[in-house]
Amino acid sequence: MRIISGSHKGRKIVAPKNLPIRPTTDMSKESIFNIFLNEYDFNHISVVDLYSGSGNISFEFASRGVTQITSVENNINCIKFIKKVSEELDLNLNVIKSDVVSFLKKTEIRCDIIFADPPYDFDEEYLKNIIELSFSNNLIKDDGTLVIEHSKHISLNEAEYFVSKRNYGSCFFSFFKKKRVLV
Repeated sequence: MRIISGSHKGRKIVAPKNLPIRPTTDMSKESIFNIFLNEYDFNHISVVDLYSGSGNISFEFASRGVTQITSVENNINCIKFIKKVSEELDLNLNVIKSDVVSFLKKTEIRCDIIFADPPYDFDEEYLKNIIELSFSNNLIKDDGTLVIEHSKHISLNEAEYFVSKRNYGSCFFSFFKKKRVLV
């Protein structure tokens, strides 16, 4: 995997083979970040990266100038890897070891973007719970966005706050907002 843009553009990051991860592809990541760039000033937003895995998405946000990033991951080896790379690249990530549902129930963080890349075997009901917790606990600012990456077998089009869905190759992304404005 590599960082596509920003201060660490082109930087390759090699994760250990034993990490239980499925990093977002470069093509998908570039497309999603182009959408975010049209909507947000990265120097003035905060981001929560759920199911951070390798830290791929967090590193991309940091490289592009986001300074308030919280990476949430439950796997200790992933946590260690994210912290190691963050230190090597001099990134200021807030890395939290937690189950995502527990984190969403307890946190008081309010952010502009929540990016969630859960395992593809999670079902629609589980993902709808992530959506509900993110909005009902007021974790997303009024003009904020929740993005969930998921498999083609999942449809979140009928979920509350749904605004659009994009797919890039085998990666599918559903977008959610308090205000129903198409992305």
